[in-house]
Amino acid sequence: MAREIMKTHDIIFASRPHLKAAQIMLYGSMDIAFAPYEGMNEMFHEMIGENVALLSGFNLEDYFPSLGWLSSLFGLDERAKRNFIRWDGVLSQIIQEHTNKKDRSNQKENDFVDVLLSLKEDPKLGINLDNERIKAILMDMFSAGTDTTYAVLEWAMAELIRNPNVMKKLQDEVKGVASGKSMVNEHDLGEMHYLKAVIKEILRLHPPAALLIPRESMDSCQLEGYEIPKKTRVVINVWAIARDPKVWENPNEFIPERFLNNPIDFKGQDYQYLPFGSGRRICPGMQFAVNTTELTLANLVYRFDWLLPNTLVGEVNMDEAPGGITKMMNNLHLVPMPCF
Repeated sequence: MAREIMKTHDIIFASRPHLKAAQIMLYGSMDIAFAPYEGMNEMFHEMIGENVALLSGFNLEDYFPSLGWLSSLFGLDERAKRNFIRWDGVLSQIIQEHTNKKDRSNQKENDFVDVLLSLKEDPKLGINLDNERIKAILMDMFSAGTDTTYAVLEWAMAELIRNPNVMKKLQDEVKGVASGKSMVNEHDLGEMHYLKAVIKEILRLHPPAALLIPRESMDSCQLEGYEIPKKTRVVINVWAIARDPKVWENPNEFIPERFLNNPIDFKGQDYQYLPFGSGRRICPGMQFAVNTTELTLANLVYRFDWLLPNTLVGEVNMDEAPGGITKMMNNLHLVPMPCF
């Protein structure tokens, strides 16, 4: 069914439903992740801290509009508005600083904000890229680039601590490739095949967003013989798909070797493995997130051995916390031991 939604009927399910928190916090859902799909406006991805809690939390009004008064009763509206005001001030300042810098120096753009501001002034672009939309996109960049990456790294370290043989194999590869260097750099990553297998296995067992972001059909269609009406909301459980025993051998075990010499990838073409989604609404920051995670994890195991604190005895608690981002229930505490 995931294949039908994300490939066969991808254009139909490319839109997003109207979610209350996204409307309030993301400038009327003008960001990348939660924006409705409007032809060429192919917009995508995610959030940070309070944003994560609000945007991924269950809000009755999103499903039962007549119960919208409960959002006010429980303080959700005010909570979202307070967070919006805080973000609006920060993002407005960032845009103003870049505008002033450009006016003073007349230099070409040199970062992401400068690029967005230059596109805003391009009459050939053909879309209304105003400051509100730029702020919403920047909020996506801040959010998706931090919380999800941190969660994946924490799960990675937890699995490596629980599987010392995998940790040793990974350290041996990283130290062999980066031998003599002060730290691992991006150019080294292409030779670290076991590292890539470890990251893929982490994303299989612990996808950053277990249910992705909801989709909404823009037209009626059929899914496996069922008539799906227009404006139907669809949630895709990629966590369950990646642990399906009909597809994966020993699905609940951490076995990076399953991805060695295996063409299965996270780029949305293998529907048994969709940590970043697929189709028009696949995560736009996918490659950036993977590269960041690979580089960070490689450096963590390159210069340090890792131990559990003496106060912690036994197995690491691998329970998952509730919420839109797949985080550990209890924060992982480890002790780094330099190994030069």
